[in-house]
Amino acid sequence: MTDIVTVGEALLRLSPSQGDRLVTASEFDAYVGGAEANAAVAAAGVGAEAAWLSRLPDSPLGRRVVRELHAHGVRTGVSWTGSGRLGTYYLERRTEPRGSEVHYDRAGSTASAMTPDDLPGAVVRDADTCFVTGITPALSENAQETTAAALQTASEAGTTTAFDPNYRSKLWSADAAREVYETLLPYVDVLIVARRDAADVLDAPDKPVPMANSLAAEHGCETVVVTLGDRGALVLNDGEVHEVAAVETETVDPIGSGDALAGAFLAARVRGDAVDEALSLGVAAAGIKRTITGDLLITNPDEVERLAEEGVGDGRTTR
Repeated sequence: MTDIVTVGEALLRLSPSQGDRLVTASEFDAYVGGAEANAAVAAAGVGAEAAWLSRLPDSPLGRRVVRELHAHGVRTGVSWTGSGRLGTYYLERRTEPRGSEVHYDRAGSTASAMTPDDLPGAVVRDADTCFVTGITPALSENAQETTAAALQTASEAGTTTAFDPNYRSKLWSADAAREVYETLLPYVDVLIVARRDAADVLDAPDKPVPMANSLAAEHGCETVVVTLGDRGALVLNDGEVHEVAAVETETVDPIGSGDALAGAFLAARVRGDAVDEALSLGVAAAGIKRTITGDLLITNPDEVERLAEEGVGDGRTTR
């Protein structure tokens, strides 16, 4: 049985050196990424059996994605196609006072044409946990149907379902996203959401603890994780709220840190960790990711466990 299966789009990230502008850069570093792929790599990095499902072009770039994920211990279930393209995005990394900026080039990607028929349903049904995000359904109606099918298939099979809205304003409006999220949330057991997304898109109260309670009550989620950026995260489960402070790091690259938290948290829950222990592991994984260039968390179980035990800020439990 697979511990965690994720479903979604993979991207190739192209970045000039920090401080270089896209309009003048002559060299770009290339990294494989994508929220669901990032989460799968993080889960594998802390010891879980992880798989990633998607649709890819049968091209050197598509094969690069699979090779990269295999290298980090993730199994893949890919529907290959002879047409279409791999989506890309460009990251211009800037220092203050100019913030970094992302430019997407993913229209017409093979993932946007993914349909429920592309999913190996047996892999979803046999997994302990199925994780999706709100990024993939932003790509197209086909991708929306596929994301919904993954959650429904998992739910009907008794597989734990997990969802991170991961709202992207460059892909769709908050109203459009909310409409789709509300069709997915009835199938979600574990909601992992950034505080800003919960407030701005899901219309939850802005204070973290009332936010978690409101989301659980409104959507019927068994577990709600609210990520708080440099403040860490909290989790609501069985009427208790556990808070974990962020790890102090020298940030090299924050992209993928939320995905690392999600993947590590879910992996810890699959192996039987209590929610507070799982959140500590997730926060530690996010901290390590911030020190690594690229979208993927490249780590090992010992490294994350050690930081979770020694380096994560004080936790607090409330009822």
